[in-house]
Amino acid sequence: MLCPVTTPAPAAKPPVYRPRPARAPTAGEIDPAAPSDADEGIFGLPFTEDEASVVLLPVPWEPTTSYRRGTAKGPAAIRAASAQVDLFDIELATLGLARPWSFGIHMRGEAPELRALNEQACASALPVINAGGAYETDPRGDPTARELARHVARVDALSAELETWLYEQTAALLDRGKLVGVIGGDHSAPLGAIRALAERSPGLGILHIDAHADLRRAYEGFAQSHASIMDNVLRAAPGVARIVQVGVRDLCAEELELLRGEPRVVGFFEHSLRRRLHAGESWRAICEEIADALPPRVYVSFDIDGLDPALCPNTGTPVPGGLSWREAMTLLVTVVERGRELVGFDVVEVAPAPAPGDEWDGNVGARLVYRLCGLALVSQGARDEPPGPG
Repeated sequence: MLCPVTTPAPAAKPPVYRPRPARAPTAGEIDPAAPSDADEGIFGLPFTEDEASVVLLPVPWEPTTSYRRGTAKGPAAIRAASAQVDLFDIELATLGLARPWSFGIHMRGEAPELRALNEQACASALPVINAGGAYETDPRGDPTARELARHVARVDALSAELETWLYEQTAALLDRGKLVGVIGGDHSAPLGAIRALAERSPGLGILHIDAHADLRRAYEGFAQSHASIMDNVLRAAPGVARIVQVGVRDLCAEELELLRGEPRVVGFFEHSLRRRLHAGESWRAICEEIADALPPRVYVSFDIDGLDPALCPNTGTPVPGGLSWREAMTLLVTVVERGRELVGFDVVEVAPAPAPGDEWDGNVGARLVYRLCGLALVSQGARDEPPGPG
């Protein structure tokens, strides 16, 4: 049985976000039925950051990626593929918002300082990863262990710089009334954004869709590993009241022990979900149970490897199984239909194919980002305006 969600009294601060229509485009500037050009802006949209209701922060980050690399190129891949996304959303039309774009969506360019930070962190992390990790607890007598420990400390320090940078950027955008989405990068990337949102929404819930539990205290020695993001959230973001994990199918015994003993974490494991479906339960009923385990305000942390690997073949740590696209969309829509407010989100671990011209991973990632933008807007009350005369 689930423990009840304890939600602290609302903070004496204004709401995190109030949706509002963006400026009306000039004649011919936006034709939602025409081909778009991502060079003009994500999804081909021309809105500036000031005009947009939703601001997407790209975080090209992957120092602790422990298997296949490439997720630092995920934000660029998503932006490039976003030109293929049709701006009319027929599924969200049933919720009253067929035109999420009309509220304004803007994606920043990648910050040069983040690229430099990632390069430095990757250079320090690779010797540790190539050595199989740095696990020596007392490296003083072993020169190799001492060197690995120095590399780990350097990566942890640079990760902390990223966390602070993203916290400050997110907090500033929230103060301006923006809804913020983080586009990774590996899954360690969004910690600063989650901290900023949890401070403004005490009692925040996280819907964590992932193949992995990400509850390790550290992995390969790195305290801010992609495999440790949710453990770090539990420690660094006390405003988070509950993490609801969906689709997890790859974890270690220590993570399972933590999950079972931590009332703030609820797991809906892949194998359990499949057994229930095979026994005749409906996916919609299961999604309602998941939604009802969440507090009123929700942050969605979506690791792309939570999906079937056919949808993300180049992600860093693919695992057989996973949610279908339809299952994932039904879950997200159900969360909103059950009255939860989406106050922010991240999409992480998208990695482009090494072969030029293969945009499948970016295509799926871009469609997921657009749907999350729309659902967040819907959950905050945004609706299509009725068409004007003529």
